[in-house]
Amino acid sequence: MSNTDQDVIRTVIADMQAAWNRADFHGYMAGFANPDVIFVSRGRIQKDWQATLEHYIADYGGSPGSQGELAFTNIRIEMLAPDAAQLISDYKLVRPAGNQTGVNTRLMRKRDGKWVIALNHVSQIER
Repeated sequence: MSNTDQDVIRTVIADMQAAWNRADFHGYMAGFANPDVIFVSRGRIQKDWQATLEHYIADYGGSPGSQGELAFTNIRIEMLAPDAAQLISDYKLVRPAGNQTGVNTRLMRKRDGKWVIALNHVSQIER
């Protein structure tokens, strides 16, 4: 993987994190393939891009600050092909309704010159 691709992918993730932290759910979702992203969470395949956006707004957008503070750390990227990369990172969400920590596994795809998340798998550490 070129440093440019790695830097661009890291910027996509940083931009998503910043958007979440300012409660900009549309900005957060801009990092995902639309409409065909696949989300895996809670032991099942979740709904599509639009349904996921609506879920985030309903569950995390109730009042200012209710989305909490999200951080992606320990980001590891492996190039699979010129238009595909695997990204694994830790995440931590600190919020009044309860903190969440775990691991994200993401398949990044380069579509029309833009890196997006095509598959997002979340493994939350249960407490």
